[in-house]
Amino acid sequence: MSQIDYTAMSDQHLKQYMLEHRGGEAALKAYLDRRHQRSNSVITNVNDPDFDAKIQAAIRQQMSDNG
Repeated sequence: MSQIDYTAMSDQHLKQYMLEHRGGEAALKAYLDRRHQRSNSVITNVNDPDFDAKIQAAIRQQMSDNG
């Protein structure tokens, strides 16, 4: 049996794989590693005059990264 390359999977594909193979510890570890590697940087603060625009841009970016 060949090894599965979890790094080649999109986030959505990896999530679906984990749902279909609930006992797969390697898939879960790959997913958690991927989540920990993501930046948790501060996008803006509530007093920023461009708050809405920055939040919307961050949401669009997140959606395109996961698509």
